[in-house]
Amino acid sequence: MSKQRVLYIIVCAAGPAAQVVRLVEAAVADGWDVCVIATPAVDAGGILNVPAVEAASGRPVRSDWRRAGEVKRNPPPDAVIVAPMTMNSVNKWAAGIAGTYALGLLTEAVGLGLPVVALPFWSTALDAHPATRPPGARCGCCAIWGCLGAAHARHRW
Repeated sequence: MSKQRVLYIIVCAAGPAAQVVRLVEAAVADGWDVCVIATPAVDAGGILNVPAVEAASGRPVRSDWRRAGEVKRNPPPDAVIVAPMTMNSVNKWAAGIAGTYALGLLTEAVGLGLPVVALPFWSTALDAHPATRPPGARCGCCAIWGCLGAAHARHRW
């Protein structure tokens, strides 16, 4: 019998985070053991429907480091999806900044050679900033980038 594959879904604070339960359900239906990690902004902003995500994954949503002496809470991942990924998070990831639990796991995934899928979501105003040209190429850490489709509308102040 083969070991169940473990997928970490890292959720950043952008609009599509409210729908991440759909991704969790699809991954579970495909046979993945899913662990959801939220950035502190997601945790503080109430963007994520935590009870629904926890029910779908069968695991608590995590957003903070474990305490000294605390056992590891999740099994090691076989793959990582970051959805949605904000400009803030991608630029910190590219720079190797691991100041939060979510970024620490993501930065570590690169070092472990794990497949990472990042689905960016930010405004065209933020996208015009030179720091976003292109973050994946700058750090060489991104396996796949999502596409910015028609729904990626021009930012209005």
